[in-house]
Amino acid sequence: MIYTLLIILVAFLVYSLVMWLYQRRIVKTVSQDEFRQGYRKAQLIDVREPNEYEAGHVLGARNIPLSQLKMRKSEIRPDKPVYLYCQNGMRSGRAAQFLYRKGYKDLTQLEGGFKKWTGKIKAKK
Repeated sequence: MIYTLLIILVAFLVYSLVMWLYQRRIVKTVSQDEFRQGYRKAQLIDVREPNEYEAGHVLGARNIPLSQLKMRKSEIRPDKPVYLYCQNGMRSGRAAQFLYRKGYKDLTQLEGGFKKWTGKIKAKK
């Protein structure tokens, strides 16, 4: 029993490390300043759910939730840079992995996600 748990734990840790390294290779994670400099020349995508987006989002961002990305990927041009963010960086990383597998190569995500954003935001009143 203990060996089984140990094997599962080690397998999980190895999987997590491989995914982390893979994500670092396919998506550039940049600071807020670098993100701010580049996103105006790119497609800025907020991958959070609509209620999160409406509560406040980076000015100029389009909302394509991770849960809808498979159906709505045609709204994102593969020939232009894609800047992604979510609340803390987890969903934007998964979105980048999905887009990379679909042929998107110029992918950037906001380090720390929206919760660390101090720039201009827009919220529904």
